[in-house]
Amino acid sequence: MRSSKPTGPNVIKPITVTKPAVSRSGRPSRPWELVSSSQRQTDRLGQALGRTLRGGETIALYGPLGAGKTSLVRGLAEGLGAAPTAVTSPTFVVIHEYQGRLPLAHMDWYRIRSLRELESTGVTEYFSGQTVTAIEWAEKGLALLPQDRIEITLSHRTTRSRTIQLQGTGPTSGEVLARTRRAYRASSPRASNKKGITKS
Repeated sequence: MRSSKPTGPNVIKPITVTKPAVSRSGRPSRPWELVSSSQRQTDRLGQALGRTLRGGETIALYGPLGAGKTSLVRGLAEGLGAAPTAVTSPTFVVIHEYQGRLPLAHMDWYRIRSLRELESTGVTEYFSGQTVTAIEWAEKGLALLPQDRIEITLSHRTTRSRTIQLQGTGPTSGEVLARTRRAYRASSPRASNKKGITKS
């Protein structure tokens, strides 16, 4: 059920997700919430995250259809040095693998019906080593996820804007998000203008 190339149409139904972020200590990092007014802005967030990853991180993505989960993963892939144009939702094959500065496993668990089915795909093998895992519809397999992970919830705000909340559930993920927040702010057009850089 693994593939490096997407196959078939991406046809899924929206669902509403509410899930807590829990760390080993019971103290998840303080949520970071922002508003993305365009796909480009969502991509920029993903790029900032990708550039700060060091390997072995798990990113759990939550949100309804069209909220921007796959767009964020495209930015993540670009930040890792992989080709973002190759990234599509792996709904029918569960896992797509991409190679950049670090290996990226992009998963989609929407069609998973049980933990047993999910375990049979071998997804837990990705939660060790240097592979970065980005999981859409991660609520389908919460019991299998590493305790220390990055949780990103995307929700519709208007037809064009999205609310994005990021939270670390442990010390490593919290540090990653702190670096990502600094990188994201530094990459903003406003920050570039303050440094005297002309936008192209």
